[in-house]
Amino acid sequence: MTVILHSAKLDFCMNKRAQGVIQRYNELVKLLADPATLSDQNKFKELSREQSQLADIVECATMVEKIESEIEQAKIMLSGEDRELKELAQAEIDSLTAQLEASSSRLNRLLIPKDPRDEKSVIMEMRAAAGGEESALFASELFRVYSLYAMRRGWKLEVIDSHATDIGGFKEITFSIEGKDVYRYMKYESGVHRVQRVPETEASGRIHTSTITVAVMQEAEDVDVQIKPEDLRIDVYRSSGHGGQCVQTTDSAVRITHLPTGIVMTCQDERSQTQNKERAMKVLRARLFELEQEKREKEQVNARRVQIGSGDRAEKIRTYNFPQCRVTDHRIGLTIYRLPDVMMGDLDLVISELIEAEERAKLEQLSKTQ
Repeated sequence: MTVILHSAKLDFCMNKRAQGVIQRYNELVKLLADPATLSDQNKFKELSREQSQLADIVECATMVEKIESEIEQAKIMLSGEDRELKELAQAEIDSLTAQLEASSSRLNRLLIPKDPRDEKSVIMEMRAAAGGEESALFASELFRVYSLYAMRRGWKLEVIDSHATDIGGFKEITFSIEGKDVYRYMKYESGVHRVQRVPETEASGRIHTSTITVAVMQEAEDVDVQIKPEDLRIDVYRSSGHGGQCVQTTDSAVRITHLPTGIVMTCQDERSQTQNKERAMKVLRARLFELEQEKREKEQVNARRVQIGSGDRAEKIRTYNFPQCRVTDHRIGLTIYRLPDVMMGDLDLVISELIEAEERAKLEQLSKTQ
């Protein structure tokens, strides 16, 4: 079915973008009905996927126009003499106006250009920083938060490499999260996380401040990053447990060095040397892809202006204050007093606010440039 949009309610630039989306949607309808497309299953799937991605925008734009039409019809009733009908018409207009504002707002958000990385799975690296053992313990706790959050969203979390302390903390841990729109939500976690609390080992009851660093990288495929075999040095060694205790009797641990960049990736969590090598390569590809992305982003300063924070590891992004049960995200000035909920994996309390703030920033940027 061909869709035509006549709505004048939206800002001009948004109306123009909606018209462009609908035009493309109509083209896809015709292409998907073409016998040539039907005979090419790969092309058919690709075009069907694109049509599905545009369907929400088309549906919302159509709803905006429908509501506008109903408002105009109700306004005609206001010009009549019947007082009761006029009151009913005004009540209808008030109700429809509220619906129109909500639908227009949703359409504007849907029209924001999507980050192509949002659909990607991620590789995450966490490292204890300032604070010694307390920092390592909090790294372990934050990893649990991410594990619970992944479960809430139906994602798959898998540890790639880890270096634990004797009291249950993590000096560092690398893990992957796979699922729908993982990067869209987890990208905000990149940076320095600060915890303020009284450590269990503190006899005097003083509040200590510790930090950990979190890096979030989109998972890269072989086609995204070309790695030459001659650029790699691969070493194998015997895996070890806490305190250097041997846990393997064969050389199954793998260390891969990317010679051009000096990046080193190790993996020893699996019993198989092949599995450890595959996991190490997975993280290496992600790191190299991130380096390339950073180079491109430095050349696109305007795109950076609408992001919530830079994502740089040196940037303090969030504080977890246990005595006050407080979580503060410094990028948007958000403070909530629901720390226990956040520590049980309800990260949407913070992430949903970050997403809304970024959408507002992008809308403002669009209105300035169009």
